[in-house]
Parts: sequence; C-alpha cells; structure tokens
Amino acid sequence: MSHAQNPEILKRLRRASGHLTSVIAMVEDGRDCLDIAQQMQAVIKAIESTKRTLIHHHIDEHLGAAAGALPAAEARALVEEIKEVSKYL
Repeated sequence: MSHAQNPEILKRLRRASGHLTSVIAMVEDGRDCLDIAQQMQAVIKAIESTKRTLIHHHIDEHLGAAAGALPAAEARALVEEIKEVSKYL
C-alpha cells in the first residue's frame, strides 16, 4: 500500500488539519496567547506523531522487503532497530 493511501496516516493528517483550522480561528477571535500556544503544541505533536507513523510504514514496506533475505528474527530486529533510531530524526 502506498504511504499516501494509508488510512491511518490520512486520518491523522485530516484530524491535525481540523485542529489547525481551529487554532487559526482562535487567533482570529483574539483568544488568549496561552490557549493558542497550547493548541499549537497539540497540532505540532499530532504532525510529529503522523510523521513517525509515515516513516515506520516506509521502513516496514521497503526495508522489511529488502531484509527478507535475512533470517526472519534477524530481519525483524533490523527493522525495529531502524525504527528506534528514526525517532531522532
């Protein structure tokens, strides 16, 4: 499945988009800075989480296939190690 067609990724992006639209409305309505900053942080976390999901999906699809020549346990360990290190991106 293409990353662009992954329903979980699309759902998360749509949710973040709706949340960002709400933040824009808060700014337009002159809401308190603290409230706006808190909601912006929530949008940032949602985007970061979605990015992590996208990268993990990519790793599973491509590295998992490439590691197929390795013994199964070794391939799984390699994929998990790459996922773990990707959190530092």
